[in-house]
Amino acid sequence: MTPPTRRQVLALAGAAGFAGGLNLAAAAVPAAAATASRPGRDFVPADQHLHLLRRATYGPTPASLDYLKTKGISTWLDQQLSPATIDDAAFQKQLHNKFPWLSWSIPDVIKRVPEGQKWPFMTELSMASIARATWSRRQLYEVMCEFWSNHLHITCPSDKVWFARHDYDASVIRKHALGTFEDMLIASAKHPAMLTYLNNAESSRSDPNENYGRELLELHTVGIAGGYTEKEMFDSALIMTGFTLNPVSRLYRYDTYAHYTGPVSVLGFDRPNTRQNEGEQLGIDYLRHLARHPTTARHLSRKLWIRFISDTPDQAFVDELAQVYLDNGTAIKPVLRHLFLSDAFTVSVGQKLRRPYEDVIATMRLLGYRPEAGSRTTGLRTLQWMVTELGQAPFAWALPDGYPDDGASWLSAGSTLNRWNRHLAFASHWGAAEFPMPPLRSLLPAKLPRTYGDMLDALARRLVFRTIEDRHKQVILTFLDRRASDSFDKQDADAVYRMGPAVALILDSPYHGVR
Repeated sequence: MTPPTRRQVLALAGAAGFAGGLNLAAAAVPAAAATASRPGRDFVPADQHLHLLRRATYGPTPASLDYLKTKGISTWLDQQLSPATIDDAAFQKQLHNKFPWLSWSIPDVIKRVPEGQKWPFMTELSMASIARATWSRRQLYEVMCEFWSNHLHITCPSDKVWFARHDYDASVIRKHALGTFEDMLIASAKHPAMLTYLNNAESSRSDPNENYGRELLELHTVGIAGGYTEKEMFDSALIMTGFTLNPVSRLYRYDTYAHYTGPVSVLGFDRPNTRQNEGEQLGIDYLRHLARHPTTARHLSRKLWIRFISDTPDQAFVDELAQVYLDNGTAIKPVLRHLFLSDAFTVSVGQKLRRPYEDVIATMRLLGYRPEAGSRTTGLRTLQWMVTELGQAPFAWALPDGYPDDGASWLSAGSTLNRWNRHLAFASHWGAAEFPMPPLRSLLPAKLPRTYGDMLDALARRLVFRTIEDRHKQVILTFLDRRASDSFDKQDADAVYRMGPAVALILDSPYHGVR
């Protein structure tokens, strides 16, 4: 018998409802609709430990699952919300060996990075982010760093921000990711990368630039439906005049003489604004006002719902999260704790789809890929190229609104096929060959399966933490040109050869694709 091609088996998989399950995941409904169908739940276990790891980390591994079960959900969550308490020293040392410049100051970067290295320098920030997502033990922290970087987005690479984007990541996003949104918003407004990216550094009383004032409202705080007028948007830009850069050091400074004076009014923030030398405090007070605005609370809570629960927010729970945010002075940790321990989160199993970046990282983690030794970064460069090809390299979204976080935005045929190709590359260890990887045989239990059917069950339990339906298992057996009852011998080179495609097809399925 001639084995079918991969195209033929994928057609068979679609007929069985196997490969097409990604679309079902995107069709999931709000948790509030208790009687509605949730097709994504057909593919992932309802186990709450796995559910939490799928949403609050870049994907479960057997080790992380065992650790969570030992600690318990509440204790594990408290630990993840206090990342400094998690021993991550070994990975942090590896990261520093590969990217020592992450701690350089902005003046150091300007002085030490030659003209021809500006773009590679920015690309390495993306590579460092991939490494953190894959191997850091501070998983929820890394997820939240991605979330806030996407919310207060600055495109990278971008020639305007090359000298400061790494510092923005460190001193704005990573410093405040689990602190208060108020502090993070103020830090972002004063950072050279944001001042340059949205043109506020060149905004003055005589020639105000509206970019930052508009995006501050539309994207960063109350949202596009925040109810502000065109006049209020313009006043937002006027309030922030004077927040600029030192032309020599390219660090933040407040320019008194660039600040506009005159009455300003935005969403309940009303000031006579008569003194230029009080303009910096005016801007900070305005940012605090926006951070604490109830509409901002709802806007952020809605985005957190979409990130962690489903693509269709339940307004009652969004309002509940928003009140937690307001009651805690914009602190982020209480909101996350409330979200993850809620009934809304508990019943949301199967209602999110992994985006391409999350799929790559989850696959690396599942297959046990380890960092390259020493200062080598060849493999990370390959991964950075890979997620760029998939359309979701860290920081690379071209517009200031950040990557979409819903499943439908990522469900093109091209995107799905690219994911499948990556899975086969990872399983075969030729897509990221620079990283050490345990042999595929290590995915099987010590007591070896006796048949191909048993082998697929064992692989599925290891990769997706459950067995897959018989009709779906038959699809893979058809591709392998084997019957479920056929003897499996891992010493047989032909049997080992078939493990790679088997692993890839399991990862191609919605059993892996549903977050």
